[in-house]
Amino acid sequence: MITAVMMKKQIDNLFRKLCRPLTRFLHNDELKRKLHVLLFEPDTPRGKQFEHILLSSIAGMVFVVMLESIHSFPYAVSLVLKVLEYLFLFAFSIEYLARIYCSPRPERYISSFFGIIDMLATVPFYIGLFFPSIRHFLIIRMFRLIRALHVFQLHSIIEEGNLLLVSLRRSINKILVFFLFVVILVMIIGTVMYIVEGNMEGTSFSNIPNSIYWAIVTVTTVGYGDITPVTPLGRFLSAMTMLLGYTIIAVPTGIVSAQMHNEIRKAHAAARRCPYCGTEGHGDTATFCWHCGRTLKRIEETEEDRPEKE
Repeated sequence: MITAVMMKKQIDNLFRKLCRPLTRFLHNDELKRKLHVLLFEPDTPRGKQFEHILLSSIAGMVFVVMLESIHSFPYAVSLVLKVLEYLFLFAFSIEYLARIYCSPRPERYISSFFGIIDMLATVPFYIGLFFPSIRHFLIIRMFRLIRALHVFQLHSIIEEGNLLLVSLRRSINKILVFFLFVVILVMIIGTVMYIVEGNMEGTSFSNIPNSIYWAIVTVTTVGYGDITPVTPLGRFLSAMTMLLGYTIIAVPTGIVSAQMHNEIRKAHAAARRCPYCGTEGHGDTATFCWHCGRTLKRIEETEEDRPEKE
């Protein structure tokens, strides 16, 4: 009994000794701070250098994955590409785990846009060990290249991208209504073409789903040509559908463009703020505030030159 107790204590002590370095590593705040600066702060010198290396590695990884999909290379070249792919994956896996380790709120990083991208670019490779074709999904890490806009200080492009995203988000309801209209329209056109062409011998309009597929291809102006009408009425309806497709394509673009114009106008109106009463919405040619009557030409003054509020 005494021997068993002593053995248990020795095992516990050994376990504590083994876990002590791991515990110190998991609670090493200094290391976490340094890694956080390196991985999450691209405005710092070290962070910017790391981002340059990371973006170059992503571009190299994408190039390797694309080349690996070509099966005509000699075995030696294919082996080199395979080894490079493994090296890239190992480096990206370490980076992903390091980001989780040094993040103040790991769950926030994991659920963020880039955190999900990093996970989707890493996990499929390990699944690909059992399902080989899935590993090429790691090319999704190309989304990380979006960070180049920030790393290289391309703020104007970022602002334009944000404007586009805001416009798309605020136009989504109109686009969804229009999309539903198009779906109903192609179903009707496909059904009509099935009625017109379905009775012809050897026709490809043998059922309504095939006819709807033809309507979608025609309305979107893709025109594969695998299904074509043969009757005069069918060809006339086909021509009308093609012309209709050109008018339909312009509608979503017009919706988003109009919303972008509104967003730009709102931003410009907000910039035309009276420095005295804070009223917004003045026109481009306005000289005086329509609320307090003060001149707007002093809007460019610095805060020190402005009079104190009464």
